Amino acid sequence: MKAVVYSASGSSAVLSLVDREAAAPGPDEVRVRVAVSGVNPTDWKARSGGGRRGAFAEVVPNQDGAGVVDEVGRDVTHLAVGDRVWLYLTQHEQAGGTAQEQVVLPAARAVPLPDGVDFAVGASLGVPALTAHRALTVHGDGPTRLSPGTLAGRTVLVAGGAGAVGHAAIQLARWAGATVIATVSSAEKGALARAAGAHHVVDYRTEDVVERVLGVAPDGVDHIVEVSVAANAEIDVAVAANHASIAFYADDGGDAFRLPTRAGFAKNLRFQGVLLYTVGTEALEAATADVTAALADGALPVGAEAGLPLTWFPLEETAAAHDAVEAGTVGKVLIRVADL
Repeated sequence: MKAVVYSASGSSAVLSLVDREAAAPGPDEVRVRVAVSGVNPTDWKARSGGGRRGAFAEVVPNQDGAGVVDEVGRDVTHLAVGDRVWLYLTQHEQAGGTAQEQVVLPAARAVPLPDGVDFAVGASLGVPALTAHRALTVHGDGPTRLSPGTLAGRTVLVAGGAGAVGHAAIQLARWAGATVIATVSSAEKGALARAAGAHHVVDYRTEDVVERVLGVAPDGVDHIVEVSVAANAEIDVAVAANHASIAFYADDGGDAFRLPTRAGFAKNLRFQGVLLYTVGTEALEAATADVTAALADGALPVGAEAGLPLTWFPLEETAAAHDAVEAGTVGKVLIRVADL
């Protein structure tokens, strides 16, 4: 089978296409024939150095994807050969990335795709959708699970509404019944946030975010999904409702932030960090179940018309796909591994 690998950290030039024997799944594992591999910022960051230095055993990049189960290991009962699945956090071992034609992974990380949902949608979930779910379910007085109506009567502010996590947060919040406000940096990105389902869009480069948000939600917003807490902490505190949650999942704009102390404790605010790798099994299982339910309801489409443009690369151009994500390509970057 064809696989993309690297054995030292560095630029995308360390990636190479090789031939490898497909591994067999062990107990509680499955092997999946990959149709589409999704690329996230964490993929190029891990490859470029992210804690690993020097030479090491071969790594296959990319954690998300979609495909078809072609072999199941012992003790796997919820999946069968031929099942269509979406994949998340597949890199339980170095060889477990989705930038290859066949991947072996824990069966729990392969989730059945509902009928009618294509592989492009499945490969666009993973890190973005599960992060968005977690960010929407950490409110101290809010729901821990999402379904239609669970966020009814609540207002959600999504910072960076044209990004992959922002896009998923808008869609999931709408599906759950929230009023959704998104901030963006341009008219073009505003159009994408509206296409994703945002009720209100604020261009933070040309508009007063606090004024606009409080104009929509005079009592403040209940949930904030934050991509740049370093830049936005003071704005978040200003627009937050009493007992609001500010869930931050990235360090865009800086690695530290200043919090207005009195205003923060006066509103009983919760600043909640979100990282999937350490969030725990229970949260991941809840998120995958709810995301799959939203898929079945048709609530998570992708493509420019749904607010998430897709940029495609073939497997042999995985390096270019990584470069595109690093360069900030708007939307989702996908790798077509095979036509299944």
